[in-house]
Amino acid sequence: MFKTIRILVLGAGGSPATNFIRSLRESHHKFYIVGTDANKYYFWRSEADKTYLIPDAKKRGYIDAINRIVSTEKIQLIYAANDQEIARISRDRQKLKTKVFLPSKKTVSICQDKYLSYLLWEKSGLCVPKTFLLKTSIDIKKAFVELGNKIWLRQTKGAFGKGSIIADNFQIAKAWVEFKQGWGYFTAASYLSPNSITWQSIYRNGRLICAQGRRRILWEIEGRSPSGISGITGVGKIETSKIVDEIAQKSILAIDKRPHGIYSVDMTFDKEGIPNPTEINIGRFFTTSYFLTKAGLNMPEIFVKTALGMPTESGLINPIRKEYYWIRGVDFLPKLIAGAQIKKYDKQ
Repeated sequence: MFKTIRILVLGAGGSPATNFIRSLRESHHKFYIVGTDANKYYFWRSEADKTYLIPDAKKRGYIDAINRIVSTEKIQLIYAANDQEIARISRDRQKLKTKVFLPSKKTVSICQDKYLSYLLWEKSGLCVPKTFLLKTSIDIKKAFVELGNKIWLRQTKGAFGKGSIIADNFQIAKAWVEFKQGWGYFTAASYLSPNSITWQSIYRNGRLICAQGRRRILWEIEGRSPSGISGITGVGKIETSKIVDEIAQKSILAIDKRPHGIYSVDMTFDKEGIPNPTEINIGRFFTTSYFLTKAGLNMPEIFVKTALGMPTESGLINPIRKEYYWIRGVDFLPKLIAGAQIKKYDKQ
């Protein structure tokens, strides 16, 4: 259908975009990849065929800059790799001169607000940690009364565990929210556990195209974060579970009855071992998308083909059956390791 697929990747100097680009390089299709970045330093990290420095997504000239690139480079599809740019192109999608493959504006807005997502999940009957929106210090007191002596604080918006901390007394919690100037933008929730799992999926007009589960084994540079959650997976593992599949799909449908685009669901296990949805990274893949590509499921390629109306399979859930680990860190090339190799060292 296309001799060369011409795609624009926004935020190309960041790790999420880099893994997306590397996945497309693994495809048997030919891609011409144009990147953009608003940071004059990160710009140089881009692995696109050509990269443009553009205004920040919050700036007035942002959409015009993208449209100029679209026209010059004959772009067929735009992919944004970070929340800020997803929010902007979602809001102004009618002004763009080429395709985007995104959920509805309403869905993007809800999923980029963790508290709004929580309210819909609670209403739908999903297991979720009791959560309070913190407007004043009185709300913190209520949280401790209802949730016990350990609460989980985090910002309602932002990735990589932004603003998260475990607080075991009122003074610490209050000081943290005030330090972050977070009244009205922070929540307090029941603390579940350190164990989390993800479910990355693509839908088109309400139909599931493909999905894959992945467990986090440990966080990279976890000691640099007050909560121990850096948002940067250091070790990931292919892991599947019917209950994870079921809860992930229910959490998506509780927000969007007709899913369309990428829905990357984050879940944390409670004390009973039930995965609770905590957020959906909407419109983009997890940073470690290249892990799944190397393990045999190239979701960025499937995303592009689906967006452009090219033939793809549908209904694929957890097609990666083998146990693989993905081990990564700053300044290290990531490594795909078979589970059997890891287990050889369990008793040592």
